[in-house]
Amino acid sequence: MTHWFHRNPLKATAPVSFNLYGVASSPAANKICNDLRTTRARLLDMFTDATCTPEIMKKSSDEYFALIQGFILPLDGTTQENKLRFIQNFKWTDTLQGNIASAQQDAVFELVSMAFNVAVWYSKFASRLAGKENITEDEAKDVHKSLKIAAGIFKTLKETHIPRLITPAEKGRDLEPRVIDTYIVQSQAEAQEVTIARAIELKHNASLIAALSFETANFYQKADHTLNTLDPECSSKWKKYLQLKQHFYMAYAHCYHGQTLLAGDKCGEAIRSLQEAEKFYSRAEALCKEYRQMKGPGSTAKPSEQLFFKKLGTFIKNTLEKCQRENKKKKV
Repeated sequence: MTHWFHRNPLKATAPVSFNLYGVASSPAANKICNDLRTTRARLLDMFTDATCTPEIMKKSSDEYFALIQGFILPLDGTTQENKLRFIQNFKWTDTLQGNIASAQQDAVFELVSMAFNVAVWYSKFASRLAGKENITEDEAKDVHKSLKIAAGIFKTLKETHIPRLITPAEKGRDLEPRVIDTYIVQSQAEAQEVTIARAIELKHNASLIAALSFETANFYQKADHTLNTLDPECSSKWKKYLQLKQHFYMAYAHCYHGQTLLAGDKCGEAIRSLQEAEKFYSRAEALCKEYRQMKGPGSTAKPSEQLFFKKLGTFIKNTLEKCQRENKKKKV
């Protein structure tokens, strides 16, 4: 069940001292500022620590977000704006814009940027775990759970926190609708890939696998179309990955639909469905080559080298040959 996921880089950020001289004048206030500085630094370290687990990430991120909320939530229980919200400047890069940083003097900008990175980390953790050979059922569940968590964080940021920003996100930046929508849909699609792989391993009904594959292909097509109006220089590689995944799962959908038709003694229709599967698979192979040659942000997956990819090509060929044999028998 080895999977292959394209991953954009993590966001980078400038250090923040939280030295609020003249504002944090009591020992308790100074302690909060010190805690903010240390928990922020610890959380940033976790993003690149290969030993970090989802449990550690949750603990580290919860600790920091609990503290930064003190700069955002009203202190007197009213709806009045917290005066601390705009006291500290924060700088963050974007996953598609290289080292070009954005800066906002707004604690909500810090909250959404850090949470965005947490979501990217969960997606990267899922990718790393899913890339193992002989992944166990529990590990597959962890991959699925991590991708669902990532999708949930992106969705919450879009619906709850990003609308609160005083300065709207610029075009092509992580927090603008097209980019964050693509991250949401990609995470949902990849979680469903795990479901499909388990369904295949457990030999579930072919019609169910076909339906799931078709839905997953549509997820990838939606994500690809969402990026259409983005600058090609920063989005072309990502789009190519989304396109190859769309064609790959369309091939799956037609292959398993063909199996369903064959089981219903509809050999002619089954052959046509398998021929469609071959076309989509051939296009996916071509897109794999194009993807690997493209320059742009993010890691480069090697899907055409994965057993998961190669097995589908063989499966389509064998199923088509079976359909053709059955069709010949009927004509005799």
